[in-house]
Amino acid sequence: MLMRSEPFTEVNRLAQQLFGATQAGTWTRPTTMPVDAVRNGDELVIAFDLPGVNADGIDIDVERNVLTVRAERRPIELGDQAVTQLSERPLGVFSRQLFLGEALDTEHIDAAYENGVLVVRIPIAEKAKPRKVAVAAGRTGEQKVITG
Repeated sequence: MLMRSEPFTEVNRLAQQLFGATQAGTWTRPTTMPVDAVRNGDELVIAFDLPGVNADGIDIDVERNVLTVRAERRPIELGDQAVTQLSERPLGVFSRQLFLGEALDTEHIDAAYENGVLVVRIPIAEKAKPRKVAVAAGRTGEQKVITG
């Protein structure tokens, strides 16, 4: 048998169930997931923490520059003889929406899930990358390249 080290955990869990304020989302009311976003050269790399979620329970959508990640963590199926002794892992639906700028190429998004972390890679759009602009100098029409 397992013992809890926090005396009010069970009271908090019951209050959350009674009043609907849960740490994790229910199947009808999603909650958020931790995320990191880093620009790495010509791409934006976004990492979502989703421990205990099966890869087939992850759904990624992009609509009008909004990236939506939804994941569902279900209870472990152990059979009819299993009796829960301790239940602190949040179950249900987790979701996160990120608003992507126009500088990202949402047509070429790549995603991989490994060790409980979903990594989404979004390339920087060509139009947002630095480029050189030719400038005409004087009346002769002679052009001089200025790096911008």
